[in-house]
Amino acid sequence: MSRFFLAWLCFFRILVGKRLPADAVKFLPEGAEPKRLPERVVETTVTVEKIVEKPVEKPAKISTAQHHKDGALALLALLQREGRLVDFLRESLDTYSDADIGAAARDVHRGCKKVLEQHLSLEPVMPGAEEAKVSVPKGFDPAEIRLIGEAKGEAPYRGTLRHHGWRVVDAKLPSLADGVDRMVIAPAEVELSA
Repeated sequence: MSRFFLAWLCFFRILVGKRLPADAVKFLPEGAEPKRLPERVVETTVTVEKIVEKPVEKPAKISTAQHHKDGALALLALLQREGRLVDFLRESLDTYSDADIGAAARDVHRGCKKVLEQHLSLEPVMPGAEEAKVSVPKGFDPAEIRLIGEAKGEAPYRGTLRHHGWRVVDAKLPSLADGVDRMVIAPAEVELSA
């Protein structure tokens, strides 16, 4: 399964609240599960008359899956707000000319690029120009480098760089306030008449 397809599959599975595919689970970092909080935390207050035990309110647990879902929805909301990506992808392009599609794609590209530049720091997985001759070292990470064609023997492998890949170095997604419906990625807009 290609990494690009797997990434989109994960994004949409998380978006609709389904489990990640088994191919993706193996790429989660070690210790990705949130730390378990104690089942019951008790605060003790001593008075002259008696000892009073009252439960301390625990913060709500956020599962790793929920955290990923919230991040995916926040990113999709940003791409919609700045580039109208969802509108573009949901629109049927069959009735438009190539020139019309190209003009719309420029606006979507400009807005989505702005989101990437403001919220994600990216770097190539394998630096170098596309079509350059490269060497894939022994012990390479298959999550970072996908071999195209038949691999004969053992690494190191020699080949042509078709795409340098991307790695997120830092993500600065805004957090949503409690009570905000994270499933609404773009509110409806109503222009009021006079």
